[in-house]
Amino acid sequence: MFGIAALAALAYLPLAGRPVGMVRSLLKTGSVALLALGAITGGAPLLALALALCALGDWFLSRAGDRAFLAGVAAFAAGHIAYMVLFLSRPASDPAALAGPLGLWIAAGLALVSICLAPALMARAGALRGPVLGYMPIILGMGMAALTLPMQGATALVVPAALSFIVSDMILATDRFLLPGDHSARRLAPYAIWITYWGAQAGFYLAFT
Repeated sequence: MFGIAALAALAYLPLAGRPVGMVRSLLKTGSVALLALGAITGGAPLLALALALCALGDWFLSRAGDRAFLAGVAAFAAGHIAYMVLFLSRPASDPAALAGPLGLWIAAGLALVSICLAPALMARAGALRGPVLGYMPIILGMGMAALTLPMQGATALVVPAALSFIVSDMILATDRFLLPGDHSARRLAPYAIWITYWGAQAGFYLAFT
């Protein structure tokens, strides 16, 4: 199942910067929905729930319009909450790890980036300002929850995957709200978003199945 999902993700990559289309939406959604199906058959229901919610978010974000974007933000917020529950419910989860050197440095870095990004989004996100700013603490909470897991064995993949997910969302927010329409970076942003995003989902899948 993972191999088929990876093939779908690779097939989507050349389409990441293309206009809205049904094939594009199906490949994007299917590459994560297949991971959710694999998690179900692998006996990881919480992981399957998180992946399924993210696949739903992929479908909405692959469609046009602000209503679809808002639905996608809501689905991803729910997915991040499911990931938080998954991480914190593991027997090896230790909230005290947040006070360790790695936890403190990563938490400080995330907080600094958020403090820098939030005012710009407030100024540029318009009617979407509230949902976008409300989403930020949820994804940061997912990243903090990931830091409670040990960086050894399979769970060593969780923190890099969580950081990759956060990077993907930050690129998406910068591309959608902050970059001018003719900025050269906008040509590369969809591909960077997809690589970091799907890589994050693949990391979570491999860590918990």
